[in-house]
Amino acid sequence: MSDLHYIVRTPKIPVEKPSLLILLHGYGSNEQDLFSFAEELPDNLLIVSAQAPLSMGFGGYAWYTINFDDKNGKFSDLKEAKESIDKIAIFIDEIKKKYNTNSDKTFLLGFSQGAILSYSLSFFYPNKIQHVIVLSGYINTELLPEKISTDIKTDYYCSHGSVDQVLPVEWARNSKPFLDKLGFNNVYSEYNVGHGVAPQNFYSFKKWIEERL
Repeated sequence: MSDLHYIVRTPKIPVEKPSLLILLHGYGSNEQDLFSFAEELPDNLLIVSAQAPLSMGFGGYAWYTINFDDKNGKFSDLKEAKESIDKIAIFIDEIKKKYNTNSDKTFLLGFSQGAILSYSLSFFYPNKIQHVIVLSGYINTELLPEKISTDIKTDYYCSHGSVDQVLPVEWARNSKPFLDKLGFNNVYSEYNVGHGVAPQNFYSFKKWIEERL
C-alpha cells in the first residue's frame, strides 16, 4: 500500500477504461494546488492529485526534505526522494487497478519537486507511465538508476520559466540534450515567468495531452 492521500476528478463523460493523469505538487504545497488545472483539462480524463507524505505544517507537504547548511548550501535528502518515487509507483498501480484505467495511457504531471520525481520515476520504472509533463523541474542526476533502459517509450513535455528564481533555468535546459542522447521523444519550451505556470504554458501542455488521448 502506498498510503498517499489523494483527490479525484472522475471523467465528465462516461468512459469504460479512462486515460489517467496523476498530478504531483511541488515542495511545501499540497494536493489542492495542481488540482486547479483539473476543470480545464479534457473531459474524458481521470485526474488524480496526490499529496506528498512529509508534512511541513500549515497545510504544506514535501516529497523529500530540502536541507540548508552553511557549508553545502541547499541539498536534497535523496533517500527520502527515492522512497517517495517507490511510493508513487505503487500508488499509480493502485489507482490503475481501482479505477480500471487504460494502462496504455497514463500521464504523470509534476511541478517543481514533483517534476523532478516524475523524471526519476520514468527512469526507475520503465514504461509504467507513457507520458510525462514536467513543469519547472529538472533531471537530478543523483536520482537516476545505475543504467537507464533503452526500451523506454515514454515521451516528455518539459517547460520552465526563463526567470525562475527557485530552480535556475540552466538546470532545466540540460534536460533536452540528456533525453535526446538517450533517444527519448521530448519537447522543451520556456516562458517569461518565474517559478510558476504561465497561461500560454498551460494551453501548450493541455494541447500536448489532447494529442495523446
